Amino acid sequence: MEKLVSELMVDYLERRGVEYIFGLCGHTVIAFLDALSRNDSIKYVSFRNEQLATMAADGYARIKKKAGVVMCHLGPGIANTVTGVANASFDSIPMVLIAGDVPRYYYGKHPHQEVNLHADASQYEILKPIVKRAWRVDDPEAMPEILDKAFRLAESGRPGPVLISVPMDVFSERIEDDIFRRTYLDSHQTVKPALAPSAAKAIAEKLVNAKNPVIHAGGGVLLANASKELKNLIEFLDIPVSRTLMGQGCISDTHPLMLGQTGFWGLEFTHKYTANADVLLGLGTRFAEADSSSWYPGVTFDMDKTEFLQIDIDPTEIGRNYPVSIGAVADLKEALKQILDEVMKLCPKGIKRPEIREKILDSRKYFKESNRAISEDGRFPMTPQRILKDVKEAIPEDAVIFTDVGWNKNGVAQQFDITIPGTIHHSSGLATMGFGASALLGGKLAAPEKAVLTLVGDGGFGINPSTLATAVENDIPVIWIVMNNSAFGTIAGLEYSNYKTKFGTVFTTPDGNPYTPNWAEVAKAYGVEAIKISTADEFKPALEKALTANRPFLLDVPMENIGVPTPGCWNINDIYTPKKNVRYGKIRKNENGEYKVPDHSGSHK
Repeated sequence: MEKLVSELMVDYLERRGVEYIFGLCGHTVIAFLDALSRNDSIKYVSFRNEQLATMAADGYARIKKKAGVVMCHLGPGIANTVTGVANASFDSIPMVLIAGDVPRYYYGKHPHQEVNLHADASQYEILKPIVKRAWRVDDPEAMPEILDKAFRLAESGRPGPVLISVPMDVFSERIEDDIFRRTYLDSHQTVKPALAPSAAKAIAEKLVNAKNPVIHAGGGVLLANASKELKNLIEFLDIPVSRTLMGQGCISDTHPLMLGQTGFWGLEFTHKYTANADVLLGLGTRFAEADSSSWYPGVTFDMDKTEFLQIDIDPTEIGRNYPVSIGAVADLKEALKQILDEVMKLCPKGIKRPEIREKILDSRKYFKESNRAISEDGRFPMTPQRILKDVKEAIPEDAVIFTDVGWNKNGVAQQFDITIPGTIHHSSGLATMGFGASALLGGKLAAPEKAVLTLVGDGGFGINPSTLATAVENDIPVIWIVMNNSAFGTIAGLEYSNYKTKFGTVFTTPDGNPYTPNWAEVAKAYGVEAIKISTADEFKPALEKALTANRPFLLDVPMENIGVPTPGCWNINDIYTPKKNVRYGKIRKNENGEYKVPDHSGSHK
């Protein structure tokens, strides 16, 4: 029987288990929307901007561990998806983007909104640099194969977004439904590789024989659902664990072997272990700049002291930033099981290091105590530490949090204990402002039984507050906590510490007075219940009210702009003003054979 391609696509998505399609309409996709309107299983979630739709799909995919699906129009529509798609790509989040395109018979004729500056019918090339694969469907009968390939590629290996660009006339073509027969036979799962047995044995030997081993856990542990396997291995050998930003929650932040985050916003105590490890096993991490203190030797890691081992699902990440003696491609869930099996053969009783557990406990107590006064301070605007303390006390332990950029991410990762895997979600690779304010909508749709909230700065929330409209239209009961310091706070702090100015980073009126929209009133105008906090003691009861409201809720919380402690190093100023022993952003040994770490506290000369 003949059917419209658009109808067959919607049928396919239903069989694929797609629950939501996030998007924004346009004339090139109206045939697809028509088919979608007649389907009872898939809900279409409409946004006012395509970037918000992609970020909501990103948030959904992080919870569900399967591709979020986005639909957009051509030209400005697909151009608006770039930031959200790139954010998903750099954080390894699966996504399938279906974009409308000009009719095939108008290629190169400059039809309305066509992108063809360098080649005809080339709009799909906009996303080529940031997706795993981009298809343009010129043959309607190729659609079933492309759909199968697209979802498999997005969800396998290192997950990420893919693009299917569909000319609008293809949506309206009629083809035999038997052409989609192959999609009924194709498995939706791809079995991921385990470790080579020789690699599992060699890694086990390194860990057992090491005197000061450390396991450095990245977001790949969470993507692989390997938290239990990681916990089993470290507890058997009493190996301390450091983590990246994306690795938060891989095991509980309160676990007796959790050292904490590394890098610029890490902890000094953590670096004492990671920079002096004799063997360090990196799991699902790129050893990226922020997590590695711009790769300065001796700050977070030191290749002169440490033998690096690395396991990742993506072979291009092996040895990218540190030389490895063993580099292996594998699914971490399977790999960690294999390593523990080999460890138990070599060391049946395991290894006990009570002194390490005691030091970690003492260090954690010291850090908490040093932070207590500012966390309990009642001054107003509130301290960010007080906001985090009150949030921690008010929300359920299994609440899902999406952060944004600034204190709400860096401070949370450093100071806010996450105890359940998969309950915290950061934008790491691209560090995109506006991520949290949109991603939480997809997160709530993926986990309707959980409390879902975002901690977002006023700069990030102000990127595009129309996400409020989508929440109201679709009755998505989420909570926005706007940590409002009338500034792009992190950049204001960095600029001031290096150049003694905050030019271009703070929000002011022409006469120099601080300025910020009244976000509570803005939210109310959208139909969202909202409270503008006016004293520190008001915040926690207001949050408790929001948690029980079961409707979209916004809290506008004036906050003091206090910098997040930065025990690591970040090469931003030195690129332009090299200091002693620093050349082109790299560090050199001094006359005593020691590494000289640049001082980031001085002003620009």
